[in-house]
Amino acid sequence: MSNSFKIERLETFVFRAPLKEPVITSFGVMNDRPAVLVRITNANGATGWGEVWCNFPACGAEHRARLVETVIAPLLWDHSFERPEQVFSFLTEKTHVLGIQTGEAGPLAQAIAGIDIAVWDMLSKQNNKPLYAMLSGKTVSHVPVYASGINSDGAVDAIDRCRKESGYSAFKIKIGFGTERDLATINAVRESLQAGETLMLDANQAWDVEAAIEVLSGVENFSPAWQPGWMEEPIRADSPPGDWHAIREATRIPIAGGENVRGEDGFGEAIDETIFDVVQPDACKWGGITQCLKIAGWVLEADLRYCPHYLGGGIGLVASAHILAAAGGDGMLEVDVNPNPLREALAQPFPEISDGRFAMPTALGLGVEPDLVAAGEWLCEQRDVMV
Repeated sequence: MSNSFKIERLETFVFRAPLKEPVITSFGVMNDRPAVLVRITNANGATGWGEVWCNFPACGAEHRARLVETVIAPLLWDHSFERPEQVFSFLTEKTHVLGIQTGEAGPLAQAIAGIDIAVWDMLSKQNNKPLYAMLSGKTVSHVPVYASGINSDGAVDAIDRCRKESGYSAFKIKIGFGTERDLATINAVRESLQAGETLMLDANQAWDVEAAIEVLSGVENFSPAWQPGWMEEPIRADSPPGDWHAIREATRIPIAGGENVRGEDGFGEAIDETIFDVVQPDACKWGGITQCLKIAGWVLEADLRYCPHYLGGGIGLVASAHILAAAGGDGMLEVDVNPNPLREALAQPFPEISDGRFAMPTALGLGVEPDLVAAGEWLCEQRDVMV
């Protein structure tokens, strides 16, 4: 792939879908489901779609869209690229000082990630290949999935619904609401599992080291003996390696994290220090396709497990599936199973999920596109920037 390309048009779309039941984590509540999409167009009229992470804070979607329009788009004016990776490197370098000055390195990285995904979608269409095939040369029909985002309250019923409706056999529940409550929830769900099913736990950075070890010890003391697939983010993501090592040394339960790690240095340290057993980059939060595929390679080379993190709209979910399909390994795709019309409406035709597997799109690029008519009732803003 050596043909020069230039982005000549950039559009942003902000969506918000109301929720009857909020998504509750240990650090915050989502009362609606937001999504920020970007569409790029080159001189030949080829287009690509990307998604920008925007779940928090509540005003995050509009803010990320403004960053794309006012910071990222002007940087692309009259600039040509030879390869998709160059877009990520160029934008990251050009916004580095601004990220320091404003303290917004994370939001800027999220905006760049969305552009990166859109570039790869556009170019894989032009190369007449599904994205994962262009990335890897492989033919992949499905990737394994797990049901995620399951609230602590009502977890047993939610898991049963996922099991019956889509054949899920792996599930992840939200915890981090107090040791006694967490252990009671975990035990109730554990006892409801069927043969061959797996349960993962996500504390969303709720504890310090002592509290994390207390819960992990409580889980290990269940009778009969049982082990979850992993414990995700038991402590703050920026905790020093020594804290992570103290937890890993105190338990047999695999430790997962990575959605809140940013940059090659951050992931390099996490992998070199074996902070996590399961590494979970989020392609819409940092890195896009360019960097997350690279990190996935590092993870697998280190004999660790790569499982992409994702909780957002449909474009980001499908992009994560393409990275997983290209990278290989025994990882699973995270599928948020809370009600969210932006998951399906923004990625049509939506891939089938059955028997615990996600069908990889066969069309070119990401293989899906937003149905802007179906999603129109949730569209809050649409802006067109001629770069």
